[in-house]
Amino acid sequence: MAHWTLKSAYTGLVERLNRFPQGAPPSETLYRILRILVSEREAEILSHLPIKPFTAPQASRILKLPLVQTRKVLDELASRAILVDIQLGGRTTYVLPPPIAGFFEFALMRTRGDIDQKLLSELYYQYLNVEEDFIRQLFGTGETQLGRAFVHEPALSPQNALHVLDYERASEVIRTASHIGVGTCYCRHKMKHLGRNCDAPMEICMSFGNVAEALIRHGHAQSTEVAEGLDLLGLAYEHNLVQFGENVREGVNFICNCCGCCCEAMIAARKFGMLHPVHTTNFLPVVDEALCVGCGKCLTVCPVGALSLVSANDPCRPERMKVHVDEELCLGCGVCVRSCSRRGLSLCSRPQRVLTPLNTTHRAIVMAIERGCLQDLIFDNRVLWSHRALAATLGVILRLPPVKQFMANRQVNSRCLEHLIGRFQEW
Repeated sequence: MAHWTLKSAYTGLVERLNRFPQGAPPSETLYRILRILVSEREAEILSHLPIKPFTAPQASRILKLPLVQTRKVLDELASRAILVDIQLGGRTTYVLPPPIAGFFEFALMRTRGDIDQKLLSELYYQYLNVEEDFIRQLFGTGETQLGRAFVHEPALSPQNALHVLDYERASEVIRTASHIGVGTCYCRHKMKHLGRNCDAPMEICMSFGNVAEALIRHGHAQSTEVAEGLDLLGLAYEHNLVQFGENVREGVNFICNCCGCCCEAMIAARKFGMLHPVHTTNFLPVVDEALCVGCGKCLTVCPVGALSLVSANDPCRPERMKVHVDEELCLGCGVCVRSCSRRGLSLCSRPQRVLTPLNTTHRAIVMAIERGCLQDLIFDNRVLWSHRALAATLGVILRLPPVKQFMANRQVNSRCLEHLIGRFQEW
């Protein structure tokens, strides 16, 4: 690492990001974003870091830098939330998170003077909302996605509540988290710099566990108690915000409280709904035609445009309308149920339960299998020629039709992996 060039630094970093299942398609806009977030030298260092969590001594050997210098660089990157540094048992482990949910968002989770947040917001909007390649790749590739919707708990009937598991409740995630951090909503913060934000609360998005602890320690989130977290959840319900959280059953790292106009996940669900970019809840709204008067209140709060008004086919009142639910687009969040003052909407269980990965390791592996990059998770030290060669070889094998078909089997990438991963400590 004796020299640094623009091509080897930022291009190498983009290549490193795209070895993870949640990649970042290259574009000039992406390079401009990265130049704001990290220096050329930092980009070069990041391009060589492993995909799996690592320690400073491991990074020192990979980078061929003295341990003291390596630790100083890693700690500086962690202080700006480019890296997440997790401290357990007196040992610090670092990880380079993906752009979303990760260092893209962390850069706007608080007001900062060290970077041009207005310019960064404009570039984010260009990259995510105009160019769309990133959103298509992130939300439209593979069956297993980054995030899932949580059901609005006030919309549940006593009978529904019996069928909701703990990991499906945002309130239970809050109650059981070891740390709770609250930060500025990245999406609405971005839109505020563009003059397009709505009036939904900004200081309301939550992180949990070790990720929250790291963000709190470096000032990117505020430490919050359980009672305050539940109050924020109630505030989100009042504003008809959808809880979009990490698509795992154990160790949920984030829950965002999303509006339909600003938030990336909801925008993606509207634009690419047939690709199912957001995992749904296990519920669907059902219309009681005897009570529905076609007022349209539920349409205005649906974040993904899954509701519409159609003719009620009432011969006595030809003008009468009723609500129609597009089950292919519906997230099952229940926001619409709470908006109906006549109780013309209720939730019912979906015919088949939605599969949710066990933890982040399980989800990453399944996503890698589906996206054809499992070899990059296994052999992720690209400084070593042996890892590069083995990754290339395994990649060819995994693309062979019989192997690809076997790996894509739902039982292989869910139950079998879950059993194996459950026996090991999470990354």
